[in-house]
Amino acid sequence: MELWLLNHLDTAALTAVVVGSAVVLAGVGALLVRRGFPQVVEGEHNEVIGVVLGLFGAIYGIILAFVIVNLWTQMEETRTGVAREATAAATLVRDVQAFPPQPRERIDTAVGAYLHAVVDVQWPLMRAGRPDFEATAAKAQDIYDALQSYEPQTSTEQAYYERAAEQLDDVVAERRARIAMATRQLPPLLQTLVYGGALVIIALTALYGTRRIRVQVLFTGTIAALIGFSLLLVLVLDRPFTGDLCVSPAPFKEGALSAFWP
Repeated sequence: MELWLLNHLDTAALTAVVVGSAVVLAGVGALLVRRGFPQVVEGEHNEVIGVVLGLFGAIYGIILAFVIVNLWTQMEETRTGVAREATAAATLVRDVQAFPPQPRERIDTAVGAYLHAVVDVQWPLMRAGRPDFEATAAKAQDIYDALQSYEPQTSTEQAYYERAAEQLDDVVAERRARIAMATRQLPPLLQTLVYGGALVIIALTALYGTRRIRVQVLFTGTIAALIGFSLLLVLVLDRPFTGDLCVSPAPFKEGALSAFWP
């Protein structure tokens, strides 16, 4: 369900769905409570509800803030890792320029095939939540084969060969980290706590009675909207390769790597 929403709705539509659902749920809940429990309107239990709401709200707020900060950090680390992978590939391409034409062209061809496999094959799989480790494994091995098939002839070529080998190792390491990040998401227990806690807070606001129905709907709706925006952040940040705010494959098409794209 999360993947479908992120892949089929833009940010504005997703905001309307998530935040709107929270507000509507809160409003309907408040109206049902007022109709089913008239004593709530009199505010007989407001003192107790206020204490409980404040306590639960503080605990839930801390948990929610921790989750959002952690997911944001994870998103930035993923974006940085993609940039490092692309930078290592670009540096590799520059280093092999010191080689003779034939081995250089073979390595460039292998790098180009790897880049297209990453962007055209593996990225859509990661976006769909089905990252395939083998989607680029053979292409990465082809780069190793192309590099290992050449024997440097001069000290200059040897120096660039060693640098190229190091950059290729970095590409493979960052590739593994990128695929791992594509499969990572909040543990089920933490998801239950985040989304279940939101329902508890909204339910408690509905129990806080006021004589004027507009005031109560505004009260519950405002808190629900705030919670809805927070849940929207959790939903978007939990999937770094899905949705409008996802990590882009653009670094694989920039700089020295732009030569591999028409």
